[in-house]
Amino acid sequence: VMINKTPLEIERKWIVNGWPEGLTELFTEIMRQGYISTHPTVRIREENTVSSNDQKHPCRDSFVLCFKSSGKLSRKEIEIEVEEEKFRQLEDLIGFPLMNKKRVTYLLSDGHHLEVNHVDEGLPSEFFYAEIEFSSEEEAEQFKPGDAFLGDYLKQDVTYEKGQSMATYWKETRLKEEE
Repeated sequence: VMINKTPLEIERKWIVNGWPEGLTELFTEIMRQGYISTHPTVRIREENTVSSNDQKHPCRDSFVLCFKSSGKLSRKEIEIEVEEEKFRQLEDLIGFPLMNKKRVTYLLSDGHHLEVNHVDEGLPSEFFYAEIEFSSEEEAEQFKPGDAFLGDYLKQDVTYEKGQSMATYWKETRLKEEE
């Protein structure tokens, strides 16, 4: 079963400090993810929606196999839901501890969703980042955080910066053990 509607992901990314204040929380997910390959990107992720104020996103668990092309602002993405048993087999194949993420999705006044992620909480490498998905590259490039009252929060845009992907973080924190 494919779970994403479009094979093209268009998003901007920011490094942020903590959780934003004053936004409407839609849902919270607890995730574990790891990489079978970082080039091309082949990722597995366990997603547990633990709270939801959004009828379109009910509380549930899912296991996803994802393929991504290279790219910064936009890239091809194919997500396939897999059975838990297959996920566990792939996790075993990887052989490294998966990354832990807590994602809270907020509704912005313009209708966009702000996804804020806390990665590897409690580890020396922990950090927060935020993403917003867009329907076109033009819309993404025209988005100004100040217009959504997020100028102070979304001030460190890393969309086009080399080394700011989760695959790079994976290599730096998991695969370095192999070298």
